[in-house]
Amino acid sequence: MASAFPRCTSVRLPALAAVILLLLVSVTTVESSQGDKEPVYRDCLKLCVRTNCTGARRRSFESTQPQYMALIGWTCRDDCRYQCMWTTVDLYQAEGYRIPQFHGKWPFVRFLCFEEPASALASLLNGLACLLMLLRYRCAVPRQSPMYHTTNAFSLVSLNAWFWSTVFHTRDTFLTEKMDYFCATAVILYSIYLCCVRTLGLKHPGRSSMVGALLILVFTSHVSYLTFVNFDYGYNMAANVTIGMVNLLWWLCWCWQNRRTLPYWWKCGLVALMLHGLALLELLDFPPLLWILDAHAVWHLSTIPVHFLFYRFLPRPHLKKPSVHKR
Repeated sequence: MASAFPRCTSVRLPALAAVILLLLVSVTTVESSQGDKEPVYRDCLKLCVRTNCTGARRRSFESTQPQYMALIGWTCRDDCRYQCMWTTVDLYQAEGYRIPQFHGKWPFVRFLCFEEPASALASLLNGLACLLMLLRYRCAVPRQSPMYHTTNAFSLVSLNAWFWSTVFHTRDTFLTEKMDYFCATAVILYSIYLCCVRTLGLKHPGRSSMVGALLILVFTSHVSYLTFVNFDYGYNMAANVTIGMVNLLWWLCWCWQNRRTLPYWWKCGLVALMLHGLALLELLDFPPLLWILDAHAVWHLSTIPVHFLFYRFLPRPHLKKPSVHKR
């Protein structure tokens, strides 16, 4: 039974899967939240748009708007939404009510062009950590290593996901949200392929090719459904969590089976458990401290060190095989 499942080596999959797990636990629509349903918010928005976003007032806004805000597509209506959000928050605080969310998010203080500064910074740092360890991996592992190209491709897919995560937390639009979700799914699915190649593909390359083709089909179907049929947040979360849990259990089973023969087995097990455990931080789901640091940002920040442990584990089985480099 064990050989029927590829033994998985994923750092980013459990991370992404756990994010979805949190979202699955609290399935809420991102289209509307308590704050943007409030009459005070809606009335404020209508008045602001009518007053400031037409005619001369709009031209004045556009002429005085910082260039970097214009470059990311920040409009007069967006500015009204931002200002009215804080008007509503002030009212809630004055009345002693709990801070509401707006359009599926907590209120954040914008820093320059960053809508969620802490999460954007954390995503950027995760990407930099991934890039740094990828460069070290390329230096430490010969290109002839059987896992070299697969691991290299996995790192590039991960870097792409962290790039879009940074973009999404900088500017939340229809496009950036979809790219963040789809690229996260790509990392999760590629993690399964990495597991398959690491555990089965070296001895049975045909199997990993079949699994790779199946995963491409799954990804294409997943993205097509969410794009052309229905962007169902609950379905997207459930799909990613399912794949993530399979990957986690698969890898932990391999670690357990090889605990007596491989001295580095604990590193992989620790990475998988840490990423799932750290993702539970999001379950705290508290209003952002200083209007900057929320549970999502804390989760992203906590995953940065895990990249270093993951890439330190990867070279070991590769360097151990080739005998050509011993002389």
